[in-house]
Amino acid sequence: MYIILMYDIVMDEDGAKVQRRTFKICKRYLTHIQNSVFEGNLSEVNLMKLKKELAQFIRKDKDSFIIFKSRDEKWLTKEFLGKEDDKTSNFF
Repeated sequence: MYIILMYDIVMDEDGAKVQRRTFKICKRYLTHIQNSVFEGNLSEVNLMKLKKELAQFIRKDKDSFIIFKSRDEKWLTKEFLGKEDDKTSNFF
């Protein structure tokens, strides 16, 4: 399935540490496309692994993660406003 994941980490005294760990975990599974946004194809098993790893660091009272799922990336279109980045060339 095709995944778009984005997150917001509160930058308090522990925020930088949480953000670094979150970034490294997401980077192992998905392509980094913009600040705290990642995309890519994952199996259901790998999505479960990703969520399990992230759950170790997410501070449920402060941080938020959104995961958009689609059966196939072909169902999505992309439009740039401002600087266009070719890291997101997975969309057609």
